Order: sequence, then structure tokens, then C-alpha cells
Amino acid sequence: MRYSVYALLLGALCLGAPAWAQETVDVLHWWTSASERHAADYLADRLQDEGVTWQDAAIPGGAGVGAMKVLKSRVLSGKAPDAAQLIGPAISEWADLGLLLELDNVARRSNWNDKLFPTVASVIRMRGHVVAAPLGIHRINTLFYNQALFTKLGLAAPRTWPEFEHVADALSRAGYTPLAQSTESWQIATLFETLLLSETGPAMYRDLLVRRNANGWYDVRVTRALERLRRLKHWMPQNLSERPWQDEAADLARGKAAMWIMGDWGKGELQAMGLTPGDQFGCTAVPGTADAHLYSIDTLVMFTGDYANQSAQEKLAQLVASPAIQAGYNRIKGSVPVRRDVDPSTLDPCARQSWTTFGRGQAVQAPSLVHRMATDEALKDAIVSLIRRYFLDDRIPTSELQRRIAAVIRALSLEGNSYDSQDTGR
Repeated sequence: MRYSVYALLLGALCLGAPAWAQETVDVLHWWTSASERHAADYLADRLQDEGVTWQDAAIPGGAGVGAMKVLKSRVLSGKAPDAAQLIGPAISEWADLGLLLELDNVARRSNWNDKLFPTVASVIRMRGHVVAAPLGIHRINTLFYNQALFTKLGLAAPRTWPEFEHVADALSRAGYTPLAQSTESWQIATLFETLLLSETGPAMYRDLLVRRNANGWYDVRVTRALERLRRLKHWMPQNLSERPWQDEAADLARGKAAMWIMGDWGKGELQAMGLTPGDQFGCTAVPGTADAHLYSIDTLVMFTGDYANQSAQEKLAQLVASPAIQAGYNRIKGSVPVRRDVDPSTLDPCARQSWTTFGRGQAVQAPSLVHRMATDEALKDAIVSLIRRYFLDDRIPTSELQRRIAAVIRALSLEGNSYDSQDTGR
């Protein structure tokens, strides 16, 4: 009887031990497409290997619009997630509120300062403290094309806009839709910011959106970018509608559309469909942007709370930036590693081009407006809304849109007291 009781107690302890030892991290993000889901599952599995359970809180919605609303609601209600996908200036905004866990010890142990690209290191640092863990770098100015259609018609990937129009005309004559597109606000604005970069180059792009040079929006190069945005409608589907970006990836895969301008998460989605880059589809820089990198950097922040879950949060932060996880995660997601110590030969041709270009430094880098790298939410939302209205309504003069954007920039800069007097013409 005595030995039976001991055995029962020992069995209870053994059964209970894993439950007591297991840590959990509640992660809020907007990775909900097939490829994004695979990437998140990959992270969850690797975290499980470290004895931490990834509790998933995925919020649907392009460009993270829905996720940001849910995050604010949860924080206000006192139910902040342990970790959340957060990008660009928003990291500083949350850090200013004292809500983000400082990851200095993790960064020091993993030597992030030396291993990460300088731009990545600066994005995750706030007042001398590391407050986010980097996952991957997306290149927004990416042109995808259906390799079978291009081979069939003897076409080459366009490097300039005259070449693009030649290719688009040939595709149209052959009965194919040259360019996939949706009327979702963020997708229209994503297309526009690649055109803006093509016309202005990285330096002026940053001047317009990061330094908020309101007068710069009257420049003829901006005019050309806006006019090209409308002209591209000639090669888009006749009945444009608000379609999710995954549908456009499917159109490209099936040959229903021949080209598609989208961030390189599109590559991840095409791979999830079983297609191979360089074989069934190709990807190159948007015409006129081969020497530029319009980027968005995926990062995770950890919310402080009562610090009870700090150990698990630090394990997650250290894991996502490690060499092995960087290689696996970014291969699935379509992005490229945030680390400088990567062997380029291990990357596919699209990824190698992106990683190598980004590595050339700030001179070629331009932070995405739409994907939360260039400015705050208020200015981003205002410009995105104005661009969509202009794209859908041909009655709006280009000069009038330029005037409206300049006025919004002046108003929001004055409101935030963050303007440069020379940039705003004062």
C-alpha cells in the first residue's frame, strides 16, 4: 500500500511537471495568408523546442490595419499581448509610453549590434535601449512576372518604363491582362510609393515622407509618378475591385495576369502555391528602382505587464534573430534576413538581389510609407486615403492632389510640432 501511494504521487508529479515548466507567449500579429501562416507556424514550432508555447492571436487585414486596432483595444483594457508585430515609428510611440520590455541583455548576448544591418539596429533602438526583436526585411519595389507567359511571348523583364509599356502592349495583344491590381487602399498606395521612388530616388523620397517636405510634393517628379499611377490602369483588369492580395498572387500563378507589383511577401505566397522563383515566376525591381530598396522591417515587441513572463519573452526575442531561424523564417515569408553575416549563395535569386541591395546602406534605402516605416499612422492614413481617391476618380486634377497632400503634411507637422521650417516653406 505504501509503495502504491508513492507511485501515485510520483506519477502525479511527473505528469504535472511539464505543465508547470511550460511557458506561454501570447503573440498578436497579422500573418494570415497561407505563406504568412506557414512562417508563423515555423516560429511557433521552433519556440516550442525551447519549452515555450506560442499562443496565436492572428488578426486578418491587409497592412495590419485590423491588428493595430485590436492591439490598442487590448492595451487599453489591460490585456496587452506578451508580444506583438509592430513596425517602424510605432515602436517608438509605444516605447515612449513605457510599455515595451527592454531587450538589452538579449541583444548583448547575441551581439546584435555587430550582426544586424545598421538600419535594422537603429529601428529597434529607442533612447539607447533595444525595444524590439527583428525578423526580416521586405522589399516593396518588387515586380513579379509569370515566367511561362514571358517565355512563350519571348519577353524579358522590363527595367525601364518604356520597356514596361512595350511588354504590357505585347501581353495585351496576346489576350493577357498585363498587370494585376486591387482597389484596396493600401494596395493602390503601395503601387504609388514604388512609382514615387522610381521618379525621385531614395534621397528625395525620404525628404518627402520622412522629413515631411511639403513643398517637395509640387515637384514635377511627383507629378510624373501620379500620372503614371493613372496610366497603369490601361493595363490592369477592366473591372477593378477590392480583392485581397492573395487573389492577385493566384492570378499571376495561373497566368490570368502576367505581372504584379507587390512587396516580396508575394514571393512567399507564390512559393506556398508550389511555384519556384526563377522557374515558374520571376521577380525583379520595379522599373527605375534597381538601385533602390523600398523596405519594411518586420519586428516583434514585448509588452512589460508585470514582468512575470519576461523569461519566455526574452527566449522568443533571442530565437527570432538567431542565424538558423532567420534563414528558415525568411525563406518561407519571402523576406530576407536582418543579419549581415549571411552567405548570399544560400539565398534564391530574388532574395539575393534584395539582401545585397539593402546591404549597400542608407544611400539606396527608402522606408515604406504604406508599410509603416516612413512616418506615423496619422500621416500615412491621410496620404493613403488621398491616393486612393485620386486613383479611382479621374476628375481630380493631379495638381489638386499635390496641393492636398502638401496641406495635410503642413497641418499634421504643425499639430505634432515636428516640422522643419524650411521644408514647409515657413
